[in-house]
Amino acid sequence: MSDMAGFGDVLGWVRHQVASRVPKADLDSRDPDYIRDQLPGTWLLASLYFRADVRGLDRIPPKGAVLLVGNHSGGNVPPDTFVFTLAFCSYFGVERPFYQLAHNLVVTAPPLGFLRKFGTVAANPENAKMALGSGAALLVYPGGDYEVFRPSWKRHEVDFGGRKGYVRLAREAGVPIVPVASVGGQETALFLDRGQWLARLLMVDKLLRLKSVPISLALPWGLNISDLAGHIPLPAKIVVEVQEPIDANEIGVADDDTINDKVLSSLQAGVDRLAAERRFPVIG
Repeated sequence: MSDMAGFGDVLGWVRHQVASRVPKADLDSRDPDYIRDQLPGTWLLASLYFRADVRGLDRIPPKGAVLLVGNHSGGNVPPDTFVFTLAFCSYFGVERPFYQLAHNLVVTAPPLGFLRKFGTVAANPENAKMALGSGAALLVYPGGDYEVFRPSWKRHEVDFGGRKGYVRLAREAGVPIVPVASVGGQETALFLDRGQWLARLLMVDKLLRLKSVPISLALPWGLNISDLAGHIPLPAKIVVEVQEPIDANEIGVADDDTINDKVLSSLQAGVDRLAAERRFPVIG
């Protein structure tokens, strides 16, 4: 029993060390001037490398708080977030507050500190409520690491892994939900396995809140275990399409399952439609 108690103490210490390094959500870290300076070059990169195509931005309410809910692809280098963020800021202007939730390891990684200037904050309920309460647009990916590391042959499946807390978030904030469908991200590497069994074996599910230690074939590593160091994404064509909003009043009176099913159906229909346009993987 003493050995088990000692082991539990070690786990608790490691969790505390990780949590203490997560920056507190500071909405002022988003820097419109920085975004304005970076937009021309980064949008050129997205246009040339990923042949970015973003549709339906006019379906997003032109002002006020809104919860943008997307399907997620691309491992730890998700081009869908990159492309959509650039498109949103270009369309609505850098002054409109816009934030994106990301895993703790993303916001704590020193090389990725610039993402906080784009509005990236740690994915937790407090930060989400703070962003929506400020009147901002907030982008969330309920599927998280479960969805983003799905095998590439399931690239056109929308799967949140049963997560639907975002519905309660929207209801409590009194904001509409706008589904955002995307394709192409899961073609930027060959994802082989979510590696949930490996996460349990290595205990990173308890230490780092990582439910997956994915296995993929990716540049420049070849066989890539965990994707913690990222990878060089293949130049897959990324297409993002905003779907019809779900009104806040409807969210307020319906139950979680009903709204979640509606979001999933909307996203899957959008993904299927976009996937039908693709002739070949990566090429688009």
